Amino acid sequence: MTRAYDPKTIEPKWQKKWEDSGVFHAKLDKNLEKFYVLIEFPYPSGKGLHVGHPRPYTAMDTISRKKRMQGYNVLFPIGWDAFGLPTENYAIQNNIHPAIVTKNNVDKFRKQLQALGFSFDYSREVNTTDPNYYKWTQWIFAKLFENGLAYKDEIPINYCPSCKVGLANEEVLNGTCERCGNNVVRKTKSQWMLKITDYAQKLLDGLEDVDFIDRVKAQQRNWIGRSEGAEVDFAIANKDCTLRVFTTRPDTLYGATYMVISPEHPMIQEYKADIKNINDVNDYAKAASFKSDLERTELATEKTGVELIGIKAINPVNQKEIPVYTSDYVLLSYGTGAIMAVPGHDTRDWEFAKKFNLPIVEVVAGGDISKEAYTDSANGILINSDILNGLKVSDAKKIILAYLSENNLGEKTINYKLRDWVFSRQRYWGAPIPLVHCEKCGWISIPENELPLILPNIEKFKPGKNGESPLAELSEWVNTTCPTCDGKATRETDTMPQWAGSSWYFLRYIDPHNSTAIASNEAMDYWLPVDWYNGGMEHTTLHLLYSRFWHKFLFDIGVVPNPEPYDKRTSHGMVLGENGEKMSKSRGNVVNPDLIINEFGADAFRTYELFMGAFDQPIPWSTNGVSGCRRFLNRVWRLIDMINDDKGYSNDLEMTVHRMIKKVTEDFDLLKFNTAIATMMSFVNDVYHKESITIDEYKTLIALLSPVAPHMCEELWKEMKMDEFCSIAPWPVYDESKCVSETNNLAVQINGKVRGHITVAAVATDDETKEVALANISIAKYLDDKTIRKVIVIKGRIVNIVV
Repeated sequence: MTRAYDPKTIEPKWQKKWEDSGVFHAKLDKNLEKFYVLIEFPYPSGKGLHVGHPRPYTAMDTISRKKRMQGYNVLFPIGWDAFGLPTENYAIQNNIHPAIVTKNNVDKFRKQLQALGFSFDYSREVNTTDPNYYKWTQWIFAKLFENGLAYKDEIPINYCPSCKVGLANEEVLNGTCERCGNNVVRKTKSQWMLKITDYAQKLLDGLEDVDFIDRVKAQQRNWIGRSEGAEVDFAIANKDCTLRVFTTRPDTLYGATYMVISPEHPMIQEYKADIKNINDVNDYAKAASFKSDLERTELATEKTGVELIGIKAINPVNQKEIPVYTSDYVLLSYGTGAIMAVPGHDTRDWEFAKKFNLPIVEVVAGGDISKEAYTDSANGILINSDILNGLKVSDAKKIILAYLSENNLGEKTINYKLRDWVFSRQRYWGAPIPLVHCEKCGWISIPENELPLILPNIEKFKPGKNGESPLAELSEWVNTTCPTCDGKATRETDTMPQWAGSSWYFLRYIDPHNSTAIASNEAMDYWLPVDWYNGGMEHTTLHLLYSRFWHKFLFDIGVVPNPEPYDKRTSHGMVLGENGEKMSKSRGNVVNPDLIINEFGADAFRTYELFMGAFDQPIPWSTNGVSGCRRFLNRVWRLIDMINDDKGYSNDLEMTVHRMIKKVTEDFDLLKFNTAIATMMSFVNDVYHKESITIDEYKTLIALLSPVAPHMCEELWKEMKMDEFCSIAPWPVYDESKCVSETNNLAVQINGKVRGHITVAAVATDDETKEVALANISIAKYLDDKTIRKVIVIKGRIVNIVV
């Protein structure tokens, strides 16, 4: 081939051929073995892609292409998670309707993704802002509501004063809004909530049945936060009431020397007349309202609080009066909003007790509580604990639980850290919540035949001064009739969060044009569950948990055929700027992939994205690295001029080829793309050294490389006069017996030092290997005048001689 490798000509040509042929379109054919590959569909921001975004897409495209070549019917879809705050905020700032902003952003993203040659099935493209899509988002919400899993409540929430919107706990990062970066405050508002807590145990149990990487499972388990313990009632002195606490260590009850309740606890206002310093308590509660849950529970922060002067509690096991404090490290939303403090064995309680000069009692032997809390106490012996003295912790728990139950002082219980999902948003750019409120009937979901409830097209989409949705100003839209009694009713003006549309999108890909259901039963039976889902670790406690919850609910009401949506979940490392910092416009280190593609080509870009380092680790970007990958592709391109007249694999490269096929096949499945590409680079070096390659060796190399650099490989496949697309050519198969050398080269050690090497037959016995080692001249000179104590053969690796 005399012409040069020109990506600007080759890549658009093959992208059009793929599109025109529909070669990547998945089909519902039960005679074929399916493989459903999923990426987290992108949020189409106005900034477009930077070079970090395509890393997971390139990886999963490589997996999809390989699976197609292995004969699977592959579904690899794409769509747009297009509702949400960033688009709305941009629209407000620039006075452009969010729908127009969204369309422009989607068009830009699609063009960028197509330029990278991803093998998406664009015939199944979805968009969460399309009424034909959010009709089913609304339908799912209505089902949640009808099954008692959606409710409205006045609760203290995380509120972003900048975005004028309520946020779920998961959307608050270090006390700031994850969208705009401004400080979050606590505010009491009426919010729609989803009872994800009802599914806490199911979400935990389901992790046993899926192939998620350990880090993902650990994050899910930690966020759900299951803990076994007891709820215990502490009587309030001189009052006919009790204060209930949750504790995981009821065995330490005798060490409880004070109590702490959250600043929002209703007992404060109930007994405000008895609290002598109520003004101080109220001031403290107000200050706490400006902190996020994360800030309040951060272990490293200084402990603050106010005693409720005039209120005392009674420890139920020893009848001692103990003080009651309020402190912001106790959350009303966790447990009962009250804790018993055992400062001898809890670091946070110990620090609090030291600050406020409170008693510290040791009840589990083993530490020095004058210096610090003794927290390594799970297997200790109880002391200073009356009926529990001398017992192991495990036995003491059983005894105290029985005592509490028999005396009506408490009960064994299980608690979860997981909170119900704050679902509603007082914003415009989201799917309308399909409910109306009737004075007679209460909240009613609108009938299915009235879905979708279309988001009105309005010109003023700024939130109201008090944070209410702009939809609240549309009286004609708000005022309606009750579906049940035909009386006057008003629509809910809050909209759903962005997470709603992304909690079920993988289902819509299966049957995206179905107008009568989310997807047909036939399609769901064939395609579900998703075989391989890759996404960012930052979404492990947000999207992944939410979507598993929705899917389990849909399974429980008979909509989907399996309880878990994803069979396998992996995650990728972030691409950092060349300076090693996270890519961001403010840091000035963002690299536009369009510029890289224009200079080096999409295939070189793709190759570098996979070759740059371990896929699960953060890696700094290097434009020089792309240049190196382009040189590698140029070398592969020029190999076509070295093809000789021979067929099959040559004797001197046969083992190398089979080993390459095995290595690339296995490494792709393990997401070890960098080592797979390095293996192909090594083979290319061997061919250049030989200056000759057979047509079958070249075809094998091109087939293996095609998932990584598909445009160039299609062009070379055509040059070799192959009829079908390289993208669907059979994947090369290796012969295991030809991956093993007929001889082994072994290092020989004498007393731990390598003194030489020997070559033996691969089938040589240990005795034969010893004989060759001891007879080797370069080894023998080290054995003169020595007594050989032992010779150890580690087959295929090394010979150890002990003298």
